[in-house]
Amino acid sequence: MAARVPALTGIRTLAALSVCLTHAAFWTGHYADTYVGRLNARFEVGVTIFFVLSGYLLYRGWVRVLRAGPDTRPVSVRTYFAHRARRILPAYWLTVVGVYLLYLFRKDPNDIGHGWDGFARNMTFTQLFGMGHQHTGLTQMWSMVAEVAFYLVLPVVALVGSAISRRRWRPDLLLCLLGAVALVSPIWIFAVVGGDVDPTMRLWPPTFLWWFVAGMVLAVCEPLMTRVRTRWWVGAGVVAFLVAGGSGAGGATMAPETAGQTVVKHVLYLVVSLGFIVPLIGVGDDHAAPDWWARLWSGRVAVWFGEISYEFFCVHVVVLEIVMGLLGYRVFTGSMWLAFLVTTVIATPLAWLLHRVTRPIWRRNAAA
Repeated sequence: MAARVPALTGIRTLAALSVCLTHAAFWTGHYADTYVGRLNARFEVGVTIFFVLSGYLLYRGWVRVLRAGPDTRPVSVRTYFAHRARRILPAYWLTVVGVYLLYLFRKDPNDIGHGWDGFARNMTFTQLFGMGHQHTGLTQMWSMVAEVAFYLVLPVVALVGSAISRRRWRPDLLLCLLGAVALVSPIWIFAVVGGDVDPTMRLWPPTFLWWFVAGMVLAVCEPLMTRVRTRWWVGAGVVAFLVAGGSGAGGATMAPETAGQTVVKHVLYLVVSLGFIVPLIGVGDDHAAPDWWARLWSGRVAVWFGEISYEFFCVHVVVLEIVMGLLGYRVFTGSMWLAFLVTTVIATPLAWLLHRVTRPIWRRNAAA
């Protein structure tokens, strides 16, 4: 098993807080058809960072086996699925159960996702398929539907890659395969955006597949990264984020009106994510030493928060719902930054507690 890179854990802090900030901006009415309003919406790029990281971290095990040669013990698909289930399901299920229990006693302004059908949908990651199943406090979990779908697809792609690169290391063939898989996303986007189809299809997993595939491409290209100019990569990421605030990437919404705007936004998010992640690839390995960017995200606070970032992601929306009431804010009113800060202060210890409660289950992964 590859040694953990602290900076790749720490960068999850940026991703999680970005997602929390964009939700605070939405809840307090700071999404608007202005440059700043659109930029507030673009902090959702934290989801892209999570997806690219998942693709890289999960696929690199298969890549290292292929590089080592045909006599190397292959990755166990059964173990892979067991690890993913133990890491993801306990915190997710506890969050869903907790939210449904909370709203037995707390008034919900809408009835979307209520009842046993809604509960079953949310527990099985099927709440995104069709309208009316995303429960209050769990609306961010659309990304977990995509994440779980990717977990299911990854071994299939990896096994095909292993078949075409079985006898010797062929990164060129792997990159061709991954490029073909990535094409699913733009094809899907142009097929469903603006068409007479279920509106939820714009958020189905194929829309975001190329973000995961980009991480898989990083895993294949990692041996070729002998020198990375951090300031250029990070600078490109910052510039791409600022450009994403323009109207070419659509309005202040998760799903732009046109397929072209959707593709532009997705590509810009990829540039942001790659710009922030690539300088951290290989840090601590034999060909890269920590620089200012790696040291920033290798700090104790960043790594600590990165460790609980998944649990923070799970609980922060329901906490934000409660915080809006505590601050006396009606929906689409109030201070974005105050809502963000109070939500973070409350959600962080809850995330830590959820992390500690589920730890005995997922720590078996390390033993395995």
